[in-house]
Amino acid sequence: MTAMALEHCDLLIVGAGPAGMAAAVAAAPSGASIAVIDDNPAPGGQIWRDGPGASLPAAARKWREALERHANIRVCSGTRVVAVPARNELLLEDAERGWRMQWKKLILCTGARELLLPFPGWTLPGVTGAGGLQALIKAGLPVEGERIVIAGSGPLLLAAAATARAADAKVVRIAEQAAFAAVAGFAASLPRWPGKAVQAMTLADPQYRTASRIVSAQGGAQVESVRLLQGGRGVEIDCDRIACGFGLTPNTQLGRMLGCALTPADENGAQALAVDARQATSLPDIHAAGECTGFGGSERALAQGTIAGYAAVGNERDAKQHEGERARWDAFAAQLHRSFALAPGIKQMPQPDTLVCRCEDVPFSALADCSGWTDAKLHRRCGMGACQGRVCGDAAQFLFGWTPPAPRPPLSPARIATLAGLAGHADVDRQ
Repeated sequence: MTAMALEHCDLLIVGAGPAGMAAAVAAAPSGASIAVIDDNPAPGGQIWRDGPGASLPAAARKWREALERHANIRVCSGTRVVAVPARNELLLEDAERGWRMQWKKLILCTGARELLLPFPGWTLPGVTGAGGLQALIKAGLPVEGERIVIAGSGPLLLAAAATARAADAKVVRIAEQAAFAAVAGFAASLPRWPGKAVQAMTLADPQYRTASRIVSAQGGAQVESVRLLQGGRGVEIDCDRIACGFGLTPNTQLGRMLGCALTPADENGAQALAVDARQATSLPDIHAAGECTGFGGSERALAQGTIAGYAAVGNERDAKQHEGERARWDAFAAQLHRSFALAPGIKQMPQPDTLVCRCEDVPFSALADCSGWTDAKLHRRCGMGACQGRVCGDAAQFLFGWTPPAPRPPLSPARIATLAGLAGHADVDRQ
């Protein structure tokens, strides 16, 4: 068997979204050898995802160009983390090969994923996440003329609606679960962040309704209509597609596998990677930035990434200069969380026969009496399917308060030849 390649870098950055790009650019003047890995085809993360249906904003182009200007930054797109074979080493895979990467310093910028919660009909073709709809459209999904209902919570709903409208879809309703007073209070606070106030005005939509949540989706081979509870009154709307998202959950799997400490659970049960004033985690030589440390938007991610990049190469003076910018966007994040906190009624969406684990067809009724995640996994096969609990695990944490399972390798589907690179590594054998 051919020996697996072993490569080295001074600084490894996992994730090429705003936080990862900012971290690399901040660290580059030090002369350190920097590798940035990301599973997307090009830098930008989910927020600046490229594709046939995408129009990249000026900020995304600016940061891409900044990466390209530094010869000591190597960007590895289309690359996944498979496992942690040993301390200061990751097992990676792209379309061509698997290899091991040893690092001296590591910055985790692993982002977040949508919180998808079950409701009757959520498994019908045509039902996606709100961010998922954006990604599909940017990747070239044709939605021209389609009637789309977008439901859930948070500003992502308006952003998804804008993306759909730009692709000539008909957005027939945006259902925000937060009350009018909460949304109005959030809007009144936006002058503290003028750029966000301008953005909010450009995203304003006549189909936006507050105190409105999804009840069920109806259809046969495809979604055909949606029932909403709007201001306490039932409404049914014909549609061709539903995009539903209830906020974001930090991607902490890699950090947890490395041993990084987490923050206390928030009101939804979600936890983020815990960091200090220099974006350092609980482990020496590992920093974290962006939405894996909590959701707060691209501006917060850029500020955190910049601080992490400077701190990772020992430039404390420049790191400190960006603390004010980070504090400004931390305040925005806190306001966002307060205003769009999920109402208790969201937990009542699933009915007894509503599937919670879509991969293994496990209904809500089969999980209601389980004592926790391990019980559900052993006796109901919840989380044993293709997504390995990434969707139903977050839903179960929100619905039942279960502690999520500890991540185990492989973190991503991988070829047998790549997994063979784990042979003989005691650290992985113990996981």
